[in-house]
Amino acid sequence: MTDQTRPAMPMREIREELGHVKPGQPEVIVSITRYTVSVLPAGDVNHRYFALFVEMTRRGTWVVTDGHGGYDRDGNWSAGSWSGAEYAYVDEALALARHLAPRVTVNGHTAIEARRRCPEEEAAS
Repeated sequence: MTDQTRPAMPMREIREELGHVKPGQPEVIVSITRYTVSVLPAGDVNHRYFALFVEMTRRGTWVVTDGHGGYDRDGNWSAGSWSGAEYAYVDEALALARHLAPRVTVNGHTAIEARRRCPEEEAAS
């Protein structure tokens, strides 16, 4: 080792030196534990009603829910938000949610029908 080189710094020290973390303060941890899946744009007033959620369980698996019940691998719904199938990988759960999203039905109307009535969607295009 020459005088001009020094040992590699731990990431914590690098972040402190850059001002991203204050010395002595714990780092803030951010985790993605829930995805929202819908055919309606996020700004639509009905978005939340026609949305499905892919949520991480306490065991680290993923489920597809509408907030009131869960979906099994065939897309069948049952009461209780954690009652559906559990997936080891988020991509599997997201694939099911994407498949089911157009068919989410509220008061007899599907998400596709609700999207067709969305005037903001055409104005934004």
